[in-house]
Amino acid sequence: MSESGDKLRNFSQRQPVTRRQRSHKVSKGEPKKVKVPNQQRAATGAAVVTRLDNNNILPPPIALGTRKSKQGLMMPTVVKPIPTATRQMPTPSRNVKVKTVRVQRQPLPKMGRRVSKKTRLKPMARAILYAIRLLIVGVGIGAIVGTVLSVLDPANHTTPTTSTTSNNSGQVQPKPAPTNSAAGLYLSQEIPTLKNAVQELAAANPNLTPGVFLVDLDTGGYVNINADNSLPAASTIKVPVLIAFFQDVDTGKIRLDEMLTMQKEMMVGGSGNLQSNPAGTQYSALEVATKMITVSDNTATNMLIARLGGIEAVNQRFQSWGLTSTAIRNPLPDLQGTNTTSPKELGNLLSMVSQGKLVSMRSRDQILDIMRRTERNHLLPSGLDQGARIYHKTGDIGTVLADAGIIDTPTGKRYIAAVMVQRPNNDPRAEKLISSISRAAYQEFSQSPPTPSNTTSSIPPTSYQSPIINAPVSSTPISGYQPPVVNPQQQYYPPR
Repeated sequence: MSESGDKLRNFSQRQPVTRRQRSHKVSKGEPKKVKVPNQQRAATGAAVVTRLDNNNILPPPIALGTRKSKQGLMMPTVVKPIPTATRQMPTPSRNVKVKTVRVQRQPLPKMGRRVSKKTRLKPMARAILYAIRLLIVGVGIGAIVGTVLSVLDPANHTTPTTSTTSNNSGQVQPKPAPTNSAAGLYLSQEIPTLKNAVQELAAANPNLTPGVFLVDLDTGGYVNINADNSLPAASTIKVPVLIAFFQDVDTGKIRLDEMLTMQKEMMVGGSGNLQSNPAGTQYSALEVATKMITVSDNTATNMLIARLGGIEAVNQRFQSWGLTSTAIRNPLPDLQGTNTTSPKELGNLLSMVSQGKLVSMRSRDQILDIMRRTERNHLLPSGLDQGARIYHKTGDIGTVLADAGIIDTPTGKRYIAAVMVQRPNNDPRAEKLISSISRAAYQEFSQSPPTPSNTTSSIPPTSYQSPIINAPVSSTPISGYQPPVVNPQQQYYPPR
């Protein structure tokens, strides 16, 4: 009994394992083996040994004659294949245990590795996304900063004035032209009454060929008579030179108090008084620019052209403004008339100065302050009434007489007048024709009140008092008026 009991215990302890791992095989083969001993359990009276899964042994076996427990297992002593079963069972059981351990342990590290790979990939993807986002944000910030710097750059100072100058009148505005272009003047329609009056004046002087450009800066009404013709500029070429000078002042290339030395090759005859001083004399840049306009000093003009980089550099500046007729081909004085411009380009330049284009508002005020002190006031100013103000520059050589300026009426109206007259050599009738055209334009523009909405190109701050015409001038030339006859040789080349 002891041996069979031990064997039964071993069998009872291992059998559940084999049943778990070989569920399908046991279900087929074991019933046959179990049924044969069950038929002999009652006859043999073998003891019943039970064992729980938690290795707790049940109470002692029940004696013969009592009712047997369902959970017990009786094996007769006659059955002897049990040892062989016990010898064969450990091998599969061990293998199964090893397999189960491997099966249970293998998935866990695989799952762990997969999770670790995912966790490693996610930070890399996030880093790439963050890098792309930072790159996009950096490019956007760079574009914004570049735009701001370009706006604040003094070299592009005229850029902020685009929005203000587009409101040149109270009517519907066209698309603004580039800020450095002279084509930014707004023109609405020609004024027929004024054009007819100018044409009648020109017809009365058949030997004279006028080029006339008149523009109402409030409404855009204009008169264009031969205004696109390229004509000898004479001293009116000094107007774009003055604008280029103040452009360099705005960008810091030139200081107003900078001292300029008068070289011998710059000293020329003609109008002006700098030539009377010895070579090597120094003048401030502002004084040179002022004398170039007020007394039309030719030596001062050559000094400024040289300071701006020479004739070629100045012409490139004119071209950058959109000027096609305005060019310098020889130093001043240019008695042959090789330096050219047109009434329309002069009028465009003056209108842009009035609107604060090309130069800063501070430089605009200085330009107007210099031009209002022009000493020769017998052309356009002679056609204005008392209380009118004018900022202008004249030009006078044997074949051309010209005057271009900005005029403010006492009512607040502002308009542009640029008149150039081709004439026989020093014909005095050209002076009377310019005065008559100025008178007709003043009467036309002074009748209409200024447009209230035009706030950007109105009268500049009155930090100075421009010249005021003290007495009205008749619309017709005074009878017996004898204009001065100027000898060009004496005017431009006085004896030294």
